[in-house]
Amino acid sequence: MDFSWKRNLIVLWVGVFFCSTAYSISIPFLPIFLHTTLGVNEHLEAWSGISFGITFLASALISPYWGSLADKYGRKPMLIRSGFSLALLYFLTYFITDPYLFLVLRIFQGLLAGYVPAAIALVATNTPEKNVGYALGVMATSGATGGIVGPLVGGVVSHLFGNAEAFLFSGVVVLVAALIATFLVKETNMNRSGVRSNVREDLRSAIANRPLMSILGLSLMVTVSVMLLEPLLTVYVLQLGASQQEASLSAGIIFAAVGIATVIAAPQWGKLGTKVGYSKILFIGLMGGAVGNLLQFFFTNLYGFGILRFMYGLFFAAVYPSINAMIVKVTEPEFRGRAFSLNQSSMQMATMLGPVLGGVLGGLIPIRTVFIINGLALLATAILIHYKKPDKAVQNRKQSVNDPQLATK
Repeated sequence: MDFSWKRNLIVLWVGVFFCSTAYSISIPFLPIFLHTTLGVNEHLEAWSGISFGITFLASALISPYWGSLADKYGRKPMLIRSGFSLALLYFLTYFITDPYLFLVLRIFQGLLAGYVPAAIALVATNTPEKNVGYALGVMATSGATGGIVGPLVGGVVSHLFGNAEAFLFSGVVVLVAALIATFLVKETNMNRSGVRSNVREDLRSAIANRPLMSILGLSLMVTVSVMLLEPLLTVYVLQLGASQQEASLSAGIIFAAVGIATVIAAPQWGKLGTKVGYSKILFIGLMGGAVGNLLQFFFTNLYGFGILRFMYGLFFAAVYPSINAMIVKVTEPEFRGRAFSLNQSSMQMATMLGPVLGGVLGGLIPIRTVFIINGLALLATAILIHYKKPDKAVQNRKQSVNDPQLATK
């Protein structure tokens, strides 16, 4: 394992970076693609929302199945399957001229996805335990970096060639990620002799694992918190005084500020979590996110708001690596592919629900008030983590499993 884990980490970082970049090359331009290429002139907002959300719904429903296959046949086959499938679907999108066929492709994109959770699960199960926190922190930066680079590349490609060509470019980028998984990833810690469970059994096993269910609930809530602001930030930038011509650029820079902060801070949080415990790091990250959201209510200057979002990102970068590391702690190695897929399901559901809830709240109350609600929700979650102490729950659970007297009761 010492031979391969560092190489795997670098290779999978690059693969997830390409996969995340491919996604963010084309997705920000969905409304424009629907209007200019597919001829959607009426109810464009509804078409955009459905096209965006239906992929996440499909992915949330199918993820436990792919996780079951990953634990039986390996995470590398899941990387190859999802990588080549997504590349093909992006290429097919280039030739689509009917919006209903586009929706069908978006559904299949959700059903066949799974590169990122498979990559995280492979890193988690093929890395020495003392290095898991650091490795998962590094992996958190790959998606963030792709999210920064992708919209920039997509904007250039769409401007120079066209919106449909952005999907073609996404297909090429995902194909690179698939080839990386095929020829460069090495999976050594894998036992294929067991019987593959079905999804119903997996759900029963997950429900019986109370620490895991707590972490999945936390993952859902945290992702809702992030996605709640997705449809509101550009509007809020306008309210802070940016012109309509500058709003998209300013909002893009503010979005990128959080991503850049994640790239800087996530590996350090992961390394620190190995030393002091992931629940402590998670508490700090949630508290920082809560305070950052609450302070955003008071910042009405565009530059001050951007700096505050960066500071918020430095603390919030601790959250997802801690959640992933705690999933490793509370699950057995043979169940981790399924555990990460269940986590993917919870995040995909939150990614679908968050923007809808944010849009509704933004229409009912001032956007500044949404920051207060978001901050209070994260604060309550941080306090709950502090008193629940998931690390202690994990230790108690492992002791009860390892104690033969307790195991017979």
